[in-house]
Amino acid sequence: MMRIAVVGAGGVGGYFGGRLAETGNDVTFIVRGATLDVLRTKGLRVDSALGDLTIDRVRATDDASTVGPVDAILMAVKAWQLPDAAAGVQPMIGPDTLVMPLQNGIDAPEILADIVGRDHAIGGLAAIVSYLAAPGHVIHAASEPLVMLGELDNRRSERVERLREAFENAGVNAQIPPDIHRSMWMKFLFIATLSGIGALTRVPIGLWREDGDVRAMADASLREVLALATARGIDLGDDALERTWRHYDDLAPESTSSMQRDIMEGKPSELDAQIGAVVRLAHESRVATPVSSMIYRALLPQERRARGL
Repeated sequence: MMRIAVVGAGGVGGYFGGRLAETGNDVTFIVRGATLDVLRTKGLRVDSALGDLTIDRVRATDDASTVGPVDAILMAVKAWQLPDAAAGVQPMIGPDTLVMPLQNGIDAPEILADIVGRDHAIGGLAAIVSYLAAPGHVIHAASEPLVMLGELDNRRSERVERLREAFENAGVNAQIPPDIHRSMWMKFLFIATLSGIGALTRVPIGLWREDGDVRAMADASLREVLALATARGIDLGDDALERTWRHYDDLAPESTSSMQRDIMEGKPSELDAQIGAVVRLAHESRVATPVSSMIYRALLPQERRARGL
């Protein structure tokens, strides 16, 4: 059993935290507002084709100082919320506590390292199609849940292996890849273009991937991210583009990304952490990204409005 804190209880945090709690781990959710009220009074519900779960008695608080040191902290907030959320987890960090990011994007490990310390931050990613039907009620809509995790220097460590085993025991496909940075870039390649094209077209992938012009635009964006990865010393392999398209074509036709859904609902989104990060990092590395830049600039006015800027 591990003592685990999950910061956030949305589609990602609620699903993985629920599975870990269901299998006997001591899980505390760090949440606030309506979600905190629901978790305390009604518990957590997850609807999933892999098996529904209901946890009536959920440990939840908005005060990390009441939890004490834990073995692992899973950061399941949106990318733009990560700096503030990370600053709040300090009371739960013991000598060997690991802090794992589950955000989309590529910057999270370095953000965490700067705030909680490089000795505690690890690399991580999650692949799942899930969302909140209501506070405390998660819908796992598609995709076999997957997590990858690893120390930032890629050494094998007991603490990472323990967390991997906890995920596996909870029925989650959990892997420690040889190079966690390469794996995160592969996820970044997949999600940045998927989110950008989805938000721009405002339709599920089953519609836009069948449109020749949109498919060509997505392909150009993917090639820009691949060029950026290469410029930053990350070799994703000669078949990275083919593998990404195969993944896109295998997705359920109704699939959308969380960034797309947030933008379509007029909420603040992970635009800056995804396609915006492509543009920012490409500028730093002097890589041309005309298509990705166009997607970002087209979506930016709505993002500013959602944030009241």
